[in-house]
Amino acid sequence: MMMKMRKISKIIKSKPTLEGAGVHLNRAFGSAEAPKLDPFLLLDDFRSSNPNHYLKGFPWHPHRGIETITYMLEGSVEHGDSMGNKGVIGAGDVQWMTAGSGIIHQEMPHGDKAGYMGGFQLWANLPAAHKMMHPRYQEVKRSQIPEISPVQGVKIKIICGEVGGIKGPVHDIVTEPEYLDVTLANDAVYTHPVKPDHTVLAYIIDGRGYFDNDSYLLSNGELVWY
Repeated sequence: MMMKMRKISKIIKSKPTLEGAGVHLNRAFGSAEAPKLDPFLLLDDFRSSNPNHYLKGFPWHPHRGIETITYMLEGSVEHGDSMGNKGVIGAGDVQWMTAGSGIIHQEMPHGDKAGYMGGFQLWANLPAAHKMMHPRYQEVKRSQIPEISPVQGVKIKIICGEVGGIKGPVHDIVTEPEYLDVTLANDAVYTHPVKPDHTVLAYIIDGRGYFDNDSYLLSNGELVWY
């Protein structure tokens, strides 16, 4: 059966935003776009080499009825919550928090030895039938995330979902999402099959690349959805 290629619906450039106690970040999308991106609610890019832009962090705040997915690239985030959980999300680690019936937590970023801190947080809505589920974490260390090269010049870290028969370590998520970190060499091409009823987002972390059969060239900090 021939694969039907999706067409791009919109391209967004991330915008500088202040959050928490004064964290400088770039918001790829938020409440204005959320109605069209169900179940996704928000995507924040909080990379910085200036400690004054992140050390004040995200003090105690509540979440309910959603999932927050934190993926660190550099530095770390120290976290704690109202259930007594605490820990550190290091470079390359992922925390998939299901807030469910409600949780209060805090996230305090720290830079690496050079003062650089970088990561992303994605918010996803829970279906109505699961909004009051018991809060939980899935904390995944860098070493647990499989990396594959399905074609030459392409490397994929599988956080959640499945590629080439290899599954990511995050599991039992009710919306059945996929979360992939894809790196392409110059001139490499990658096509990924998705479920027809799923919303699809791609965000450029670094560099630039063509999408939709070379129709659109996106660069660092731009998001595309299908």
